Amino acid sequence: MKAKSLIAVSILALALASCTTGISSANLEPIPGSITYNGQPRTKLTKSPIGSTFTHNFRRWNGDRVIETYQIQPDRSIKIIDRRIIRDWLTFGRDD
Repeated sequence: MKAKSLIAVSILALALASCTTGISSANLEPIPGSITYNGQPRTKLTKSPIGSTFTHNFRRWNGDRVIETYQIQPDRSIKIIDRRIIRDWLTFGRDD
């Protein structure tokens, strides 16, 4: 019985660890790795239509994968409109 419980707990832990956290807000603050972390990029996206979106993927210090969605504003700056964090199940729970 103990082995079956251990397997069930392991499967549940893997399922929870692979969950994503979506954060959608009008005022998301840049985090290290964000395109706008140190301010707006020097180059402007002049050929992309205003209101169009694109994604940027990067890893955080703890191994989590981050997917940010940016939108091109009327002044050609970019704004983070969505952030998804995908927990890396191999490093889940590590604090180093």
